[in-house]
Formats: sequence, structure tokens, C-alpha cells
Amino acid sequence: MQPAHEAFDNRKSRVLVVDDDTNMRRALVALLSSRGFDVEAFGSAEEFLRRSDDDGSRCLILDLRLGDLDGLELQQRMAQLGDPTPIVFVTADGDIPSTVRAMRAGAVDFLSKPLDPEQLLAAVYRALDTDAKRRARAAELDAIRRRFRRLTPRQCDVLRLLLAGKSNKQIAAALGTVEQTIKMHRGALMRRLEVGSLAELARLAERASSQPWSRRWAPPQLSNESTPSAQP
Repeated sequence: MQPAHEAFDNRKSRVLVVDDDTNMRRALVALLSSRGFDVEAFGSAEEFLRRSDDDGSRCLILDLRLGDLDGLELQQRMAQLGDPTPIVFVTADGDIPSTVRAMRAGAVDFLSKPLDPEQLLAAVYRALDTDAKRRARAAELDAIRRRFRRLTPRQCDVLRLLLAGKSNKQIAAALGTVEQTIKMHRGALMRRLEVGSLAELARLAERASSQPWSRRWAPPQLSNESTPSAQP
């Protein structure tokens, strides 16, 4: 198996650094830049939050103790904003509760100062690998959701009832049409979703609403106050 760093083009990977120690910030920028990374450094959490966002490959090296928001508070703020950037924490005075809290919230690593350069670089590559896998999952999810957006409103109605376990006959009765029409809609929606069975259809629908950092998709709900159109 190839080392993790061989999977990355450092020039296309951005490493963000948040540390209020000017000397440490400069040292990190120098180290990472010497390895070819695109580095952007910030002296505070608030400065970091004001940055222009981008959707490229990235990770964050974050000091635990900052002058405004501390590292854990920034991690929480990022989660609230839906920012999935993987985090490597660094600190000169970490403690076990802080380490546990950071890791439980999704941090990739928690390193103690003074930093070992190779250990830091290994953590950066792990974070970038985490980000690459997230981006791949997001791309796959977007492709799945594009399939669902191909469906007509009537096909969405049929899909909702299929996922609720209704038979063709029951769906026809609920939608005020005939069973043969439902069979036609069912076949068409399965072709558009590129599935060959109800089990595969259910798994696809579940995956389409499974990622917390993306806008959720769900089959349209029919209101209890209104009756579906009787048109096929």
C-alpha cells in the first residue's frame, strides 16, 4: 500500500492554520509551504470565520488555546455552520477532557507542542485523506439526488407510497387512478432512478437522506388536508 502522502498533490491541498502565537504561526507556514502546500494562516478564530470559503481540498491546524474563541469553541461553531473541514488540534497545555471532547467532535488528531514536524505532516495527510473521502461521498450523494430530481410530481407520489409499503392496488386507490397506470409510473420511476428492485429503491432513498452536512432529500409528502389529484 502506498504511503498516504503519495495520494495527494500538495499544491492542490490547502492547509489552514489558526494560532495566536505569531512565531508558531510563522513556523507552521514555513514548514507546510516547504512541502508544497497552499497555506493560509490566521491569528484568531474570528479572523478565520471571516475568511472567504472555498470548496477545495483542505484541512485545519487549530491551536486549542486562543485569545477569543478557543479551539473547541471554534470547532463547535464550524459544526453549527456546516463546515466539515477536518481538524488537527495542537496545544502546549492540553488535558485529557479537552482531548476527549475534541476527538468525540470529529478531530482527526490532537498533538502536543513542541511539535514534531514529521508527526504533524502525518496528521495533515490523515486529515486531507478524511476530507477526500468526505468529498467523494458528497459527490456520490449529489449524483443520487440528481436521479431523484428527474422524477415527475406524480412519480414522487407513487414513490412515497411504495416506500410506505403500499401495493400497486392500494396506491391506485390512494391516487384515484387505475392499477395499470401505477405499474407504468412505477416502471418509469425505477428506470429514472436506475434501480432494479424495491429493495434497491429503498436503499437508494435512504442514502439520499443520510448525510448530515448536506441538504436532506425526502419524497414529497401529501398533505392530510388535501386529496391527491385523480389524474394519472
